[in-house]
Amino acid sequence: MLKIDPSCTPIPRLHGYLLGAIAPRPIAFASTIDKEGNPNLSPFSFFNAFSANPPICVFSPARRAKDNTTKHTYENTKEVDEVVINVVNYDLVQQMSLSSSDFPKGVNEFEKTGLTPLPSEKVKPFRVAESPVQMECKVKQIIELGSEGGAGNLIVCEIVLIHVNEEILDQNEMIDPYKIDLVSRMGGNWYCRANGDSLFEVEKPIRGIGIGVDNIPAEIISSKVLTGNNLGQLGNTKELPLKAEIEALINDGFLKQFDQDNLAMEIHRYAKGLLDSGDVKNAWKSLMTIYIDKK
Repeated sequence: MLKIDPSCTPIPRLHGYLLGAIAPRPIAFASTIDKEGNPNLSPFSFFNAFSANPPICVFSPARRAKDNTTKHTYENTKEVDEVVINVVNYDLVQQMSLSSSDFPKGVNEFEKTGLTPLPSEKVKPFRVAESPVQMECKVKQIIELGSEGGAGNLIVCEIVLIHVNEEILDQNEMIDPYKIDLVSRMGGNWYCRANGDSLFEVEKPIRGIGIGVDNIPAEIISSKVLTGNNLGQLGNTKELPLKAEIEALINDGFLKQFDQDNLAMEIHRYAKGLLDSGDVKNAWKSLMTIYIDKK
């Protein structure tokens, strides 16, 4: 494998590796205001949520690597300790990208991008009306990670009010991942759209303790068909099917539908289809018809 030592790698190249590997990253479309009242709007992908009680988000406007200057967002939060974090969906991505241009201080990115400033209720910076979720925040702390170009400045924010467009909610009034249509940042010029086939569900670990992959028969673990994800599904089972259930399946002629000369491979393919559709219980039953003595 390629080895990269940060201590002897040029910062732009190291930055590229980090952005390419740590992805996709959510985007904080941060709206701030300076002490003269000039609004600023800029995106940051060094961003995430870190607490629900209190509700905390952190984003990082890093020092510019080319000349070691600081971002207007960072400067504004030191002057006015408030920010609105607007999420970015697909409909906003081009205007969001435009806002990342190095406009001179005092230039209003709302005007440059054509986005609509919306008055906030608890903080001074404007919200982005077109954003499906807008989070009004108080800046709790600014942590400066270094003084050289490329160093991050962590803006620790407490969310004091959240605005959610009702059009992105499901029947339970929770955010529908298909309706919100978020985008995230990759390396270089690349983005990722969280919609369509890119969305998939993974069931959370069962209540209690799963049997673990180490308790799966060796013949299944060494399968040429089942993937690591499939083994993870099988290991996240509280208990194996009962012997009576497996024998009933065999007695019903389950095995007769497969090529008897290639039975194990056929069963593994059948079980993979069940696992890929989320039917872990019946996948286990089908597998155990040929490994019943391993139970």
